[in-house]
Amino acid sequence: MVSSSHEAMHRIFQKDTALLVRSLQRLLHVPFPEPRDIMTLDVDLTEIEPVERRCDTLLRVDTDDGNYLFVIESQGKKDESKRGSWPYYLSYLYEKYHCEPVLIVVTQSAATARWAAKPIQFGLPGWSSLTVRPLVLGPDNVPVITDRHEAERDVPLAVFSAITHGKGSGSTAILGALAAALETIDTNSAAVFAQLTRSGLVDPRAREIWEELMMSTKYFFDHPFAVKEREDGREEGREEGREEGRVEDRAEVVLEILEARELSVPPSVRERVSACTDMEQLKVWTHRALRVTDAAELFDGGEV
Repeated sequence: MVSSSHEAMHRIFQKDTALLVRSLQRLLHVPFPEPRDIMTLDVDLTEIEPVERRCDTLLRVDTDDGNYLFVIESQGKKDESKRGSWPYYLSYLYEKYHCEPVLIVVTQSAATARWAAKPIQFGLPGWSSLTVRPLVLGPDNVPVITDRHEAERDVPLAVFSAITHGKGSGSTAILGALAAALETIDTNSAAVFAQLTRSGLVDPRAREIWEELMMSTKYFFDHPFAVKEREDGREEGREEGREEGRVEDRAEVVLEILEARELSVPPSVRERVSACTDMEQLKVWTHRALRVTDAAELFDGGEV
């Protein structure tokens, strides 16, 4: 079964098709020409014979210097079967569309990125009949975006950053910056980006933090896309409606955001936040934690 993180890693390029061009130019330093048009194509690569093959996302990019097909593959781990399927995709698509195919692999794993970047070569030793050189976007070249202003400048890239790096101790700062940036764009796009982020996060703690950040954001939980994903998510073992530990988790999120923003948290602030049992108050403090310049300012707005 295809995982939600697998889908989010490549669907972000369907939501903002120009993100991949920016990534090639800025992150991989590929001198790709500016597009005149980008369109999403059918990913079905099945032939008349009953051999079904599908890439993850397929984009056609038209430029003044030629037309290209971006074949985007979301790769969770090393898979030697790709040695045969990836060259097939490129050859088939070139014959079907008569455009130059470009293979881009996106991954959350540095080890998988190193494996995917190795050229695939067919032919005699020293004389390759076919060479496939994937372009790879992964932890080593996707930026870690922890500044809300940087996230606001390119929200899709901030989402991609969160999906790629959203695990471990640094996830709180990344997710906090993204949550603040989502409030600066239209609510429909924000809801889709919020759910893509939730689907793409593989670290359970990071997903909990993201859900806590989104808990008080009405557009997210009312959006049909989010509702469907929440229903699907029940099959992943998430126990909806459980309140046990929820207050404690929210208090931890408030403190983690302050610490991730490198703000000094005095014992008095830590004790007051940890002692709070009012979920609504903790939600307010969560949003304030994303903006205050001093931890004590968390309480300046008074109690709810």
